[in-house]
Amino acid sequence: MRIPFIAGNWKMHKTPGESLELAKEINDFLKNNEDVDVDVLICPPYTSLHLLSKLEGRKVKLGAQNMSHEDEGAFTGEISPLMLKDMNIDYVIIGHSERRQYFCENDELLNKKIKKALEHNLKPILCVGETLEERESGKEKEKVRKQIQSNLKEVDKNDISNITIAYEPIWAIGTGKTASSDDANDMIKFIRSIIQDLYDEDTSKNIRIQYGGSVKPHNIKELMNKSDIDGALVGGASLNSEDFVEIIDF
Repeated sequence: MRIPFIAGNWKMHKTPGESLELAKEINDFLKNNEDVDVDVLICPPYTSLHLLSKLEGRKVKLGAQNMSHEDEGAFTGEISPLMLKDMNIDYVIIGHSERRQYFCENDELLNKKIKKALEHNLKPILCVGETLEERESGKEKEKVRKQIQSNLKEVDKNDISNITIAYEPIWAIGTGKTASSDDANDMIKFIRSIIQDLYDEDTSKNIRIQYGGSVKPHNIKELMNKSDIDGALVGGASLNSEDFVEIIDF
């Protein structure tokens, strides 16, 4: 049985003080509603991670939005997995479309990041998804297959249980457009078939796969009622505690 997994990607929003306020509101909801059987993760900016890791009575899991593929070295501006582990960080987002598009992160680099995260017992959330042009030309599944095969190259079967995949159609991120629940579920089923081809049926059944792309309180229930969607990677709606807890409490 796959436990639902709701994650908030705050992107480049919230000062440390604002982050602490928002995290407390989310954490208070989880403490007061322990019957909610959902794993909840927030991914604030690096500047807020250390402060939030010290949050008293923390129920919410913490993740980083990115990390280096190296442990240390002359890499100005980078954050290493060792730094994240020292702050008791649980997860790290790898391969978000904004990293791929704006910072030119390619599949070879992302494969190194996945392996490095696993080496240090960080749990990667691997983001995959197609552009509008690729979907309209019928190449969306080809694109997603290539990303998964490349990003998981030489990743051992025993490590797959520590990986979450987030399907995020690029055309739906921050646009207000959402893939229909049927389209999202169809792609996520396809992703499971790729995992089965790479590993085996049990692995494909057990891996958690989220949907991301303009997830809001009004559409979360429909998405979560689908057979293969295990959760959501939430962007803008995770920046407001009322919206985010409504999504958690779908």
